[in-house]
Amino acid sequence: MEGLWRMKDHNWLVEQFEAHRNHLQAVAYRMLGSRSEADDAVQESWIRLIRSNTSKVENMGGWLTTIISRVCLDMLRSRKSRREELAMASAPEPVTGHQDESNPEHEAVIADSVGLAMLVVLEKLNPAERIAFVLHDIFAMSFSEIAFIIGCNEPAARQLASRARRRVQGTESTSETAELQRKRELVDAFLAASRNGDFEKLLSVLDPNVVLRNDSAFAPVANVPIVRGSDAVANQANQFATRARSMELVLVNESVGVIAGQLEQPVFILEFTVVDGRITEIGMIADQVRLRGLGIAALKD
Repeated sequence: MEGLWRMKDHNWLVEQFEAHRNHLQAVAYRMLGSRSEADDAVQESWIRLIRSNTSKVENMGGWLTTIISRVCLDMLRSRKSRREELAMASAPEPVTGHQDESNPEHEAVIADSVGLAMLVVLEKLNPAERIAFVLHDIFAMSFSEIAFIIGCNEPAARQLASRARRRVQGTESTSETAELQRKRELVDAFLAASRNGDFEKLLSVLDPNVVLRNDSAFAPVANVPIVRGSDAVANQANQFATRARSMELVLVNESVGVIAGQLEQPVFILEFTVVDGRITEIGMIADQVRLRGLGIAALKD
């Protein structure tokens, strides 16, 4: 009897997967821009499906979309880490493995949303931006669902899609991009100097009248709400050299910041104000309620 139930379960999973295959291939192609990689993603999704407990899954289509989105995100990140670039000029037109000509809505989605020109534009996006944009703007998923897939909070998912949309539409200004890059370099220098206990380097990136606003929710600085002056701020930065070694640059409300802890569970965030090439103010946010309201996302190369 047990073997019979297992066969029935397997057959039911096959039916469910085949019913959603066209959608999964459309999602994967849109994210990856490669038919062969999309096929690989669909196959990996099937493997993850049969290894999972589906007894409590109420929306199989949504659940499978989550699975394939995570597979594609992993593939995009792996591609990025290897510095691979698709030869988009030779990419094939989208063709799904099990096309159903009686499903005009599916065919319309493929025809309208996937084109070589758009795929070339999407290559400019980092993996998280691409996932957020495709799932929201093309497949109308909610930002709460997208945040769960990417591993960030809902405001961050919203901002990733917004930034991706501007880049796709070509409305992100050159000056805005250059300013973000300059701030990134400055904050990166601050973090590197903090890690190394390099007092002189810290002074070189801090404005003489810099102000550090600590958050009393972070116990080690609860008694020092405000620190003024480059020497005092540099001294406090040096006191946290060990912690700084595990801190990373992130996007905080679409600006460059620093995170202590993990994206999904930050200990605190540092926000920076830069004027004339120097850091003029640093704001710490450690209160968990305030942190949940921030748009925090990974900052990729």
